[in-house]
Order: sequence, then structure tokens, then C-alpha cells
Amino acid sequence: MVSAGEDLGRPGGRSEDTRALAKGGRTNFFGFVLRLLARVPFLIIAGQLYGAEALGRFAYAVMIVELMAVVATLGLRRGIAAELAKERRPAVETIADALLLGITLSLAGAMVLIAVPELLFPNSKISGLDRLFPLSAIFFVGSEVLLAALAYRHNVQATVTARALVEPWTITIAAGAIAAIPDWRPDGLIIAYAVSMFAAFVASLIPAIRMFGLPHAWKPQLPELFAMTKQNWPLAGADAVDWAMRRIDVIILGQFAAPAVVGVYYVAQQFASLPQKLKVTFDPILAPVVAHGVRAKDFPGVAAQLRQVGFWIIAAQLGIALVLGFTGDASLEVIGGGFGAGAGVLFLLLAAEVFYVTAAVTEGALVYMARHRNLIASLVALGVQIALTIAFVAGFDVAFPGVGEDRPVQGIGAALALAIAAALASIMKVILLHHLVREKVSGWRPVFLSATLVTAAAGYVVMTYLPDFWQIVVGLPALIMVYGSIMWVFGFKGPDRLLFTRLSEAEEASPQAVGVSSASPSSVSGGSGSSS
Repeated sequence: MVSAGEDLGRPGGRSEDTRALAKGGRTNFFGFVLRLLARVPFLIIAGQLYGAEALGRFAYAVMIVELMAVVATLGLRRGIAAELAKERRPAVETIADALLLGITLSLAGAMVLIAVPELLFPNSKISGLDRLFPLSAIFFVGSEVLLAALAYRHNVQATVTARALVEPWTITIAAGAIAAIPDWRPDGLIIAYAVSMFAAFVASLIPAIRMFGLPHAWKPQLPELFAMTKQNWPLAGADAVDWAMRRIDVIILGQFAAPAVVGVYYVAQQFASLPQKLKVTFDPILAPVVAHGVRAKDFPGVAAQLRQVGFWIIAAQLGIALVLGFTGDASLEVIGGGFGAGAGVLFLLLAAEVFYVTAAVTEGALVYMARHRNLIASLVALGVQIALTIAFVAGFDVAFPGVGEDRPVQGIGAALALAIAAALASIMKVILLHHLVREKVSGWRPVFLSATLVTAAAGYVVMTYLPDFWQIVVGLPALIMVYGSIMWVFGFKGPDRLLFTRLSEAEEASPQAVGVSSASPSSVSGGSGSSS
């Protein structure tokens, strides 16, 4: 068995895969940094200029609209990649079909929400542009389809530009500008979101036209594309469940709690969800590497790559969780007065992200080897989360009435339910994948325990003895240094450090060099002999 900290193999083999993974992670990590830089200003503007109640109302509406959009694209993103791989028609015509199908479905969903706006705003008065808000889903769906097509052609930069640069900075600038217009301010966050979705769509459309051109004499062939989406439902279903696990807590919380509580929870969730993007940075490279390994039945190699990527992501997310967890009160107060009450929520949400890493990484192989069982495991975890969220949100408010005056205990209940479900999902998927490959697949290592204990001790000192301002100015960078030093000296060995190493072009392996640039889940799983 190969340890993730050891040399992963021969020249031209797994070591090249690891270099490709490291290169892809470094390239797309830039997008994560851009998201981080843009997310915090938006939260500050929303918290300071609009308040927790308006932010909570906005957050719930966004979750419902995006849920509808996810349903509209269910199977479409994977389906378009599989259809493009067949090369039976010009790529631009296949993309046009996908756009037409996705926009039609999202428009139908938007009409339902426009007719019943109470689904978006259950605990507040409906006014202004509230009814038209669901139409923003059309732009969301359109950009998702275009970015999926561009990603198939290895244009990851388009996703970074649209999702990490254009979208977050547009909503930040728009929210700040609209807040200065009194008549528009009540609808400010909704308008800013719609503008950001439109801007992201344009940022996706321009590179798509440059790469694929415009259709000529196009005749839609929607039945074929719809059949392809149905074929990919088991895979897309797992994607949808993953999305639901990260959003259903807000949706349920919005049914039981006041908008202000949802607003505090939403801000904590936005902080906690930043580490989640780290896994996404490896997806464009990890998927073909795993697909190639499964097709070649190189299960030890697949396990080694999953361990390696899992270690990288856990190391980053655990560090973020510890640093933000012990400075959470001070960090959230920067957003606005009263948001520091969500520190407990933030701590649990950060823990959930760490717990869920293994499930997210192992799913990269399970979608090729056991997609139906993977979907079942995801559905079980989601069912547990929904049940626990309802029980905890309703029960915590009754059990801790005094605490609820100062802390959003209903939000703590929702976050605790997510953490338990995330741990359950990881346990189930690790057991399933280990059964298939007979290798260790988890990226967890003993060094994480020692790094956690030392950083937690330092964090306790920072949290207890430093005022809020100094927690951020001095305590936060100090905790980063403590955790980073321990991990660098005792954790990162051999190939682990490739993530931070700039290699020459000759040394670095590209996705094409791995030789697996266009494998589809269905074709790979079909060759592996285990896709149920």
C-alpha cells in the first residue's frame, strides 16, 4: 500500500498524475482566492447597509431559486459533455440544444415561483420586484450549461472568470451602489443578485462563442439530449444531493426561524463554505486521472491519488476551520453588529466541511465504479440531515429558551445536523470505496490530531485574552503561522509539497499528458465491471 506521503510511482506513471493534480490545484486555487476577496466585502456591505433581517430574507429566496435551477440542469451538465464526446453533430448545435432545454425548464420553474411568491418569502411581506426575482435563474442555468461545455474543452479559466471574478464582484459593487438609492434599497440585494447572474452569463457566453462559434441552420434535437440527461441522472443526482446538503439547512431554517436568524446563519455559512471551493479546484484534473485509473483497473493508483488530494484538502480546510473557529466571534462582528452571535454556528459549519471532505473526494471514484450505490449513500445522508435539522431546529428553541435571546440556537441545531450528516456520508462512502478497491482511500493522517491540539490551545488563548480587534489583527495570522508550521514540518512530505512547487513546463504533466481527457463516467463504469 502506497502512503500519500511517499513517492507515488515510476516516471510516466502516478508521479506525473500527482504533478498534474498539483498543477491543476495551483491554477484553480487562484479562483478560490478571488472568491475569498470578493465574498467578504459583499457580506460587509450586506450586513452593514441592509441588516440581518434583509440578508436572511434574501438568503432564503436565493436558496429556493437556485434549488429550482439545479433541478432544471439535473443531468444536463454531465449530459452535454457526453453528447459532445460523440462528435455526431457540430458542438455549437449540441450546446444550443442544451441551452434551449435548460432555459425552457428554468423558465417553467420561474413561472411557478412567480405565481406563488410565498414559496420564496414565507415569513415576510411581498413587494417591489420580489415576484420577478425567479427569472434570474434563467441566467444561472445558461451559464452553467456554457461553462460545462467549456470545461469539456479544458477551458477552466472561463469558470474562474465567471464564478470567481465577475459574479462575486458584480454583486458586491451592485449591492453597494443600490444601497445609496433610497427608492431601490428595499430590493437592493435582489437586484444585485440578478445583475450578477446576468454578468456571469455574459462572461460565460463570450468565451463560448469564441471557442464554438454561433450556430447556422440549427435544428433543435432535444429528444436526444433529454435522453442523455436521463442516462446521467444517477450521477447528476449525486451532484444535486451534494448541493442540497449544503442548502437544505437554510431552507428548513427559514420555515421555523425569523429572517434575522436566517441572516446570521447565512453569513456564517458563507464564511464556512469558502473552504468547500478548495475541492472544486481539483475536479477538472482529478476526474480524468481517476477515470483513467478505473478504466485500467489500477485501483492502488486510484486510491493513492484520492489519498493525496484528500490530504491536501483536509490540511487546508482543517486549518481554515481552526483559525476561523477560534476567531469567529470577532470575524463575524466585522460584518455587522449582532452577527458575532453566529460564532457557534460557524464553528459547527466549519467542522461539517472538514468531515465532508472524504465523502466529496471518494465520490470522484464512486461515480465511475458504483454510481447507484453512491447515490443511495448520498440520499441516506440527506435524509438523516433533513430529519435531524427539523428535530434540532424545532427542539433547540424549546429546550434553550433563555439562550435563544442572545444566540441563534435554531441555527446551531441546523449546523449540528449538517455536521452529523457530513460525517455519516464520509463514513459510508469510505467503506463503500474501500470494499471496491481494497486500499486505504482516506486522506486523514495522525499529524492532523497533533496540529489540531496545538492550534486549539493557541486559539483558546487568542479567544480568551485578546479583544476582537486584536484577535483579527494579531491572533488570526498567529494561528495561521502555528498551524502552517506544524503541517509543513511534520505533515507535508515528498509529493505533498508539489502543491507549493513551481515546476518547469517540461516537468509538469498536463491533463492531456495523462491521456484521459475525455472519458465519460458511463463509458468508464461500463469498463470497470462495477457500476451499480
